[in-house]
Amino acid sequence: MSEFTHLDETGAARMVDVSAKEVGVRTAVATGRVLLSPEVVSLLRSGEVPKGDALGVARIAGIMGAKRTPDLIPLCHPIALHGVKVTLEVADWGVGITCRVKTADRTGVEMEALTAVSVAGLALIDMVKAVDPAAVITDVRVEEKTGGKTGVWTRPS
Repeated sequence: MSEFTHLDETGAARMVDVSAKEVGVRTAVATGRVLLSPEVVSLLRSGEVPKGDALGVARIAGIMGAKRTPDLIPLCHPIALHGVKVTLEVADWGVGITCRVKTADRTGVEMEALTAVSVAGLALIDMVKAVDPAAVITDVRVEEKTGGKTGVWTRPS
């Protein structure tokens, strides 16, 4: 089991020691979608969501989610985030969410980007659930990462 860095020699979960790794610039981009009713899409486009600025709330929630990732995901290292950008784009089917995270640290920020997308989606659903209780978060995934020993990785087409 020693080939899995998050397991010790007995198979117990552990936090990986990254102190010997080089500090370097690392980035990650994650995306996701929130599938919404045509009524909610129309409300988002007109800025008339009953609870207020749903996209703004979701954007801030995503940034906060990235910052709180080590509090939410077991074994995730607390690292300094040097940039978090959450973008929400309204489409006919709902809202596309993209998060870009950057650090100069010893470990990557994929989990921070994924958490940001997830939390932004949850906040958006909270803002529209009275109008669309059937809203769905889907397709949350890493699109690319840079830095570390694996260098650049991009999701295959």
